[in-house]
Amino acid sequence: MRLENKVALITGGGSGIGRETSTLFAAEGAKVVVVDVNDDGGQETVATIQSAGGEAVYVHADISQAADCENMVRTAEDSFGGLHVMFNNAGIMHGDDGDAEQTSEKIWELTMAINLKGVFLGCKYGIPAIRKSGGGSIINTASFVALMGAATPQLAYTASKGGVLAMSRELAVIHARENIRVNALCPGPLKTELLMSFLDTEEKKQRRLVHIPMGRFGLAAEMAKAALFLASDDSSYMTGAEFTVDGGITAAYVTPE
Repeated sequence: MRLENKVALITGGGSGIGRETSTLFAAEGAKVVVVDVNDDGGQETVATIQSAGGEAVYVHADISQAADCENMVRTAEDSFGGLHVMFNNAGIMHGDDGDAEQTSEKIWELTMAINLKGVFLGCKYGIPAIRKSGGGSIINTASFVALMGAATPQLAYTASKGGVLAMSRELAVIHARENIRVNALCPGPLKTELLMSFLDTEEKKQRRLVHIPMGRFGLAAEMAKAALFLASDDSSYMTGAEFTVDGGITAAYVTPE
């Protein structure tokens, strides 16, 4: 029970990494605040946790809106008495995101609003609550694309995730002596609805798989286990880190045949 007596808030908790992490954190003893804009998905996650004997509440929040982020943190405090773990996980990847010439300002601004501003707002309101609770862990979902470029461009997404990584480092340094740790989780390509809807042909999938030494897409459950490590005291001497869980893609030059 690595998160016993802890309160965790997870954005994007209605599906994918967020859902897997919510159920895993609850199984490890956390009281979980599940946040999403997909009410059905978020409530299903809460029902799954409760049916297994865990404690959870659902909050609808558009993380690009300050009032919604303030409310989701307030709900954690009102429902469970504090906040110890904040997983700023929610994000989008838009099918019209390409290179600098192809990507419209509208897609750029939407992607930044959710992927970067949403993490900023989560930290803005989450950090004071974690401080009041005696400290804890913030996990921000970045990406392996924050560390390397690709000729299959998704420029707005890549730039937003690079921003998340840089912001996580700076917040880690600012709050290091307040018992608040901030780390960036950098997943590799995953077999989630988000990416698979983007890679909608076998050709697109194979174009990426050839670069992954392990030869497969990662699983949301594998990212949840990485998030659990960062949330728990097992990672007590880690802050400001880029925790890369990517099947070896960032280490690769030539992959196995």
